[in-house]
Order: sequence, then structure tokens, then C-alpha cells
Amino acid sequence: MRQFIALTLTFVLTMVTEGCYTTSVRRIETQKVRNPEQEHIVGITTVRGEDVTFDQPPGGRVAGTTLRANVQGKPYQVELKDIQRLWVEKSGLSTMSKVGIVGGIVLAGLVVTVAIIAATKGSCPFVYSWDGKRYVFDAEPYGGAIARGLERDDFAPLEHLRERDGYYHLLLTNEVDETQYTNLMELWVVDHPSGTRVVATDDGLLRTIAEPLAPVAAHNRGGEDLLRWLAERDRLIWEPPAEPGAASGTREEIILTFPKPARARGAKFEAITATSLWGSYMVRQMQALHGRLIPEWQRLMDTDPQAREELHAWGLREGIYAIPVEVEEDEGWVARGVLRGSGPVLAPARVIALDVSRARGRQLRIRLRPAIGYWAFNSFAVDYTPDEPIVVTRVAPSSAWDKQGRNMLAELAAADESWNIMPAIGDRVSIAYPVPPVRAGLSRTVFLHSRGYYRLHLPETAEPELAALERLRSEPGAAERFAVDRYGEWKQQGGFRPAPPAR
Repeated sequence: MRQFIALTLTFVLTMVTEGCYTTSVRRIETQKVRNPEQEHIVGITTVRGEDVTFDQPPGGRVAGTTLRANVQGKPYQVELKDIQRLWVEKSGLSTMSKVGIVGGIVLAGLVVTVAIIAATKGSCPFVYSWDGKRYVFDAEPYGGAIARGLERDDFAPLEHLRERDGYYHLLLTNEVDETQYTNLMELWVVDHPSGTRVVATDDGLLRTIAEPLAPVAAHNRGGEDLLRWLAERDRLIWEPPAEPGAASGTREEIILTFPKPARARGAKFEAITATSLWGSYMVRQMQALHGRLIPEWQRLMDTDPQAREELHAWGLREGIYAIPVEVEEDEGWVARGVLRGSGPVLAPARVIALDVSRARGRQLRIRLRPAIGYWAFNSFAVDYTPDEPIVVTRVAPSSAWDKQGRNMLAELAAADESWNIMPAIGDRVSIAYPVPPVRAGLSRTVFLHSRGYYRLHLPETAEPELAALERLRSEPGAAERFAVDRYGEWKQQGGFRPAPPAR
């Protein structure tokens, strides 16, 4: 199960039927969670790293400070303070008469934890796949591309996508307070040998995974054993919290140990990770520091390649939205790749090619040094097998209609100077693609190749906080301290109030 929703908050997504669908987000304190029909608790992750699935029905129910459920027919209860995440399934019926679609929309496996306001989430479009019965949340492309100059390609596996009447169907939606500019929405239909998986690099290179090896050891900076959190693709998600007092000028650290064939020279490092919701919120908070200079910052990103390079280098240096992947060699830790963040809601698998020819012995040790408060980690693996032959069919959309019934096909069929623009929450586009013939004897994986960017809706009247911006730019560790300070303020104040949208 590659899909997890890495939101460090307690909230409810409620689907409402009004001839289409809408998503409302409201804050619920952990101790006040109830179990009405729309709040279906299907399981939990405990602070000890236990994954517990509840019998269905009735699911979990909260009474006071205790959650009660049945597990394999036996009563089960746990104190809320011992729960790391609640897993909640949300679904709702949607009728979209303008585009001829009737079906359900589901956000399956929704992670719910401590109370952070969901309305602060700001990160890219949501993409839903038709799975044969309903639309399922399946991709969250081009996270972090918050200016036209930062527009980028994204390659997301669509694990839930299934054919209907000879077509694949997607929904592209805006569910956060931003304007989204989507340039391209094409499918890569990949037919590959059975028994293999196909995973994309950040640059869209497709690699086969045939013999993945889990880590045999995993520890953090303090020596805590992380293996139960990071060894498997499951619902155990390790997330270094932005707790006050935690940032000491030294980042968190993950050291992974894998078996390695003696003659291995290259490895495919598979990572299932995401930007945390708090990390996503920090994008909004840091950009808001520019105040009335936000338009100037946008123009700089749009027109100055050097400014963009400096921004990317800063993010890598701080370990906030990119982390060097370091391999232990004779001379010490050497960066051999980069792990980049994704959107905060879904964590697609991605693969990083590593040179391991200088890693001695029969073990491969890999180090990651993330800034606390910005990341959520599900699992890692390595594969030393050569890539197997695959067949890739690129499929352009055959139809694309927005909720007003306007044809958006030209805007989404090619990467050019024409964008599908969604400026408001509730905007959406329904897209269909013809299904290529199935190749006998091969398995199929479908990727969404998209391209775009988005602009956050922020007030542009305040005076810029130049001193804070300079600290972020010039002081190592300042971004980590910024996240920790904001988290401490949130806890003291009972939660941030999101900045109102610009008028």
C-alpha cells in the first residue's frame, strides 16, 4: 500500500451532494472526535508503532478520552493520548450532470492525528481516479511549484485507475485557497513483465523494481530503532515533529542499512515519503513574510533563473523540501542523490539511482538528514537488479470539461503557453483518455504525467518582514527553527487562524 495521507492534524473531510461535490474542512480536537456517519474511524496507529484495524462495522468510537472498537471480534480500547494517528475513511455521492458522470468520490485511508488546522493546507491540485465504482483520491501533482518560474513536471502512479467503457477517467480539482495553472495532463501507460513494479524518478525516467530489499536496520540521530516504521509499505509513518526545543541546530538523522551484493555498483533506492502538512503550511507562512512584496518575489521567480537556482539550493541546504541521499564510503558520507518532497497528502513511490561502487563490504548504509517538522516517512527499499524491458504508450486526453461545461482539451493536451486555470475552491475538470490495447502476458501501471504551478492566495498589503526573510536566507537551520517556533505558537494559542485571502 503506497498510499498514505500524511497530514498531522485532526480534521474531517465531508462530501456534500449538490449536483456536484464539494469538500468542507473543519477542525475537531482529538478528545472531541465523535463517530457520526461521515466520520468512520477504520483504524489507528499507536505511538508505539502498532497498526490496528477495526472490525467493520461499527468501526471505532470515542467516549471521553478513550477510543473503543472491536478487533477480530474482541473488544479493544485505547487512550487517545496513546494514539499517533486515526485512520478515517470518507466517501460521498456525487452527480455531475454537465459531464455525464454519476459515482462516488472517496478519500480512502485518511490519516488524522493531533489538531492542526486543515484549512491551512496549500499545495497543488487533487486528482481522482475512477476505480470501477467511484472516484478515489490518487495523485497530488507538482507540489511546491508556487510561481510560474517554478512550473514543473510530475510523474504520479495512479494505483486506483480502472477502465470504464474503453476509457480511463480522471477528475482534476481545486480544494485549497490558491489559483492552479495546469499545463499538461497526459497518461503514460506502462506495460511491464509480471512480477515487477515500475517506479519513476523525479525526472520521469521509469525504472523496474524486481527484487526490492527492505532495510535490515534503521535508526535516528538519538539511536531510536525506526525499523518498524520504515521497513514496509504500510500505515506506519515516522514524522519528526516540530516540537519546541527540538531544533538544536542539528537536523534529525535517519541511517538505513541494507544488504548489498559484493560486486554491486548501482542501486535503485525506492522511497515512499511526503512533505508533512506542517511543512506544506510553512510554504504559505514563509511566502507571507514578503507582504506587499509578494508580487515582486513572484516576478523574480518567473524571470530570473539564478534566483530560482538559489531557491532550490537553499531548500536542499536546509533539508526542508529536498534532502541529500548520502552513501557511506571509505572517506565518509558522500551525497549520491537527492530525495525531493511531494505534496503533503499523498506519498507516491519514487526511485533514486545511486552509485554504490565505493560502498565497501556486504552492507549499504544510507543517511538522510531532514529538518524536523517538514517530512513524513513511510518506507524505503533498494533494488540491485537491471531494468527489464517495458513498453510505454503516451496517451493524450480525448475530452476535458470543466464544471461550467467548457471544453478544456486544448489547455491540457500539451505543455505549451496555454493553461487550465482554476482560481477557486470547487473548480474541477473531468478528463477522459482512450485505453490502449492490453498486451498479453504483461502487467500494467499507469502514470499521470502532468505539468503546472499554483499561486497561493495571500494578503499583499502588510509590510515585509525583512529581518526574518534575511535570517531564513542566510542562517543555516533558520527554516527548521521557523517551523518549530510557529508550531510552539500554535500550541500556545490553540491553533493558528489562517490568513484571510486577498481581496
